[in-house]
Amino acid sequence: MNINLVVVGKLKEKYFKAGIAEYSKRLSRFCKFRIIEVPDEKAPESLSQAQMDEVMDKEGTRILNKISDKEYVYALAILGKERSSEEFAKELDKLTTYGHSDITFVIGGSLGLAPKVLKRADTQISFGRFTLPHQLMRLVLTEQIYRAFMINEGSPYHK
Repeated sequence: MNINLVVVGKLKEKYFKAGIAEYSKRLSRFCKFRIIEVPDEKAPESLSQAQMDEVMDKEGTRILNKISDKEYVYALAILGKERSSEEFAKELDKLTTYGHSDITFVIGGSLGLAPKVLKRADTQISFGRFTLPHQLMRLVLTEQIYRAFMINEGSPYHK
């Protein structure tokens, strides 16, 4: 099984890198886990709606270039469906049982995901209505993927 995170921008903070590295190492017994970074579009602080749409569109193209047709895609979106850890674990288990061996999660840039990325996604997932830094979201998502495997294994990790 392959699990990819396609993310916009580079991870800068050492403490996020360390946390993600730890969970990536733990995930290696369950799947091939990769993080694929695409460059963020440089833009001034204040943008018109048209400029924001253009930035999201360019980042969206970069994201879609990293996703094949056979991948099952989760787009992280505030308006996506919230799931409990148990529901998420069950969903991943069901996907792999029914032949989805390539699962990709997409985290957009600071402006969010382009409509074309949301359209390509098989489902949208939300971790609540909080706005979180994208770097922190990578860590939270990586931990939740690991937690899902541990739940499915019946491990006491999820207590």
